[in-house]
Amino acid sequence: MLQSDRYHYTECGLDNIYLLNGYEYVETPRGRGVQIQDMEGLHLAIGRILVREKRNLSGREFRFLRHELNLTQQNLALLLSVDVQAVGRWEKGQSKNGIPGPAQGIIRLLYEEHTKGNKKIKEPLHKLAELDEIMNEEEDEEIDFIDTEEGWQPSLAA
Repeated sequence: MLQSDRYHYTECGLDNIYLLNGYEYVETPRGRGVQIQDMEGLHLAIGRILVREKRNLSGREFRFLRHELNLTQQNLALLLSVDVQAVGRWEKGQSKNGIPGPAQGIIRLLYEEHTKGNKKIKEPLHKLAELDEIMNEEEDEEIDFIDTEEGWQPSLAA
């Protein structure tokens, strides 16, 4: 297979992903573009390889997994009990010692359990993402809370 038969898929934030098929070039109002079939499945396959490899994650790989978990740097920092700037430095490759092993282990575990549909992992991550969306909306916007069996929760019904 010739190099030109592969598509260098840098849009995922990683430099080493090439597609052999499952994509097509399309004309758009802005010029030639690429349409990828089953992007969710592709990202799942990429994530599974990253989680199962024994080597250390690069900053970009760590960021890819965080994005796939729909976590902000701030939420991940809270989960890992580290400063948000630490997560940023890891992802940019600016940390002298790289990404600490425990942080790599936790993000791999979270991703693995999330993709397996483990509700004990998936639901809290989903709630964190929803809460983050609520908190990042305009400051003057009202936020409703509801008392549930689990305690007070922001009401997501608008």
